Amino acid sequence: MTNQYILDIIYLIASVTFVLGLKMLSNPQTARKGNLYAAFGMTLAILGTIFIYENPNGETFRTSVNLGLIFGGLAIGTTIGWMTAKKVKMTAMPELVSLFNGMGGACAALISLLEFHHNVGHTDRISIIMAGLIIGSVSFSGSMIAFMKLNGTLSKSIRLPNYNIINLILMIVTVGVAVFVVASGTDSSMWLYGTFALALMYGIFFVVPIGGADMPVVISLLNSFTGLAAAFGGFLYNNQVMLTGGILVGSAGTILTLAMCKAMNRPLFNVIFGAFGETAAAGAGASTKGSIKDITISDAAVLLNYSKKVIIVPGYGLAVAQAQHIIHELELILEERGVQVKYAIHPVAGRMPGHMNVLLAESNVDYGKLSEMEEINPEFASTDVVLVVGANDVVNPAAKNDPSSPIYGMPILDVEAAQHIIINKRSMNAGYAGIENQLFYDPKTSMLFGDAKDALTKLVNEIKTL
Repeated sequence: MTNQYILDIIYLIASVTFVLGLKMLSNPQTARKGNLYAAFGMTLAILGTIFIYENPNGETFRTSVNLGLIFGGLAIGTTIGWMTAKKVKMTAMPELVSLFNGMGGACAALISLLEFHHNVGHTDRISIIMAGLIIGSVSFSGSMIAFMKLNGTLSKSIRLPNYNIINLILMIVTVGVAVFVVASGTDSSMWLYGTFALALMYGIFFVVPIGGADMPVVISLLNSFTGLAAAFGGFLYNNQVMLTGGILVGSAGTILTLAMCKAMNRPLFNVIFGAFGETAAAGAGASTKGSIKDITISDAAVLLNYSKKVIIVPGYGLAVAQAQHIIHELELILEERGVQVKYAIHPVAGRMPGHMNVLLAESNVDYGKLSEMEEINPEFASTDVVLVVGANDVVNPAAKNDPSSPIYGMPILDVEAAQHIIINKRSMNAGYAGIENQLFYDPKTSMLFGDAKDALTKLVNEIKTL
């Protein structure tokens, strides 16, 4: 029992570090430290389980073969994870998150597959196992589809006829089979793997129809699924660390999903039942007509240099160009000239929640200068210049004035209220939602074409000469 007490204390310490780490992630200045705290807690819990755990009969699994397999697996997984994380670019961060999230769901599903036959006859435990199997499988296959959509392997939106009805039927059949397995007490592998296959299929059908603009919502939702599946594993093994970690991930993912739904103006009911993104299939919105006007580097420099207030709106194009450091330099030089500079962050800017916050924190932008949409929108009317760098859909006025637009109703940054608007883009191509941006044709808008890093570098050098 002494060992169990020690293990309980270790699990308690690990759980506390998870909570502290999650709290510290709310601020970019402490996020790195919070990540390390949580990682330390997880490492402590893993080592405690390996070297201290005993089952109720006092038996252990610590044979030389088992320990070799465990540490071999840890070494391989750590090496792959470390190398992948070190090499990934900020532009690829959303798909990396989807990939790692999918691995968590796969682990939960594998636990259920392995534990099923050991628990036949125990209805309560089989219920937990089947719930973990379904949720983990959906999270795994759905995350893999999201990963392929984000890296361009799959089309952003693939819609089958009546896909909502197909998804609903598939979900009912999957849950029905699971309920039969629990109620009948069967130990048939056919029913077990049939449920597994159905859940995998539902995960695929659930994510495949989702359009690009809705991807931040599905990432956070699948993240909550993985946390929930891990929590079921905690219940199954009576393991406090798995339970705490799963609950934290699941609840945080759910809260984030609600925030993303609000930002995208998508009801949660539609998200859960696979109906969101359906409006994107209705059409590409009304045709936008008008003329655009270019602006030279020198004219943009003069406009920014003699402004009193400038708001920078970053988007995915900033990440693609890896221009976060030069945008920070632009901010600093403008402030030296007495210009007030702020950043306007839309909740779904980029391709995952918090993408722009992480990107700008990497270049040491003061967190206090990052303003959320609700906070910054009233300030655009009193702003001299808005500099939009690589953002598109989150500043498109069609969301407010074009009922036929796929993004109609989505809250956006009200940049059109500013005195002058400079938009830096490589070309006139549509954004991730695949629709034309009405802001490009606004009389107050000037287009600064070119790679963000190259254009901003020239802009900074030009301002220095003024």
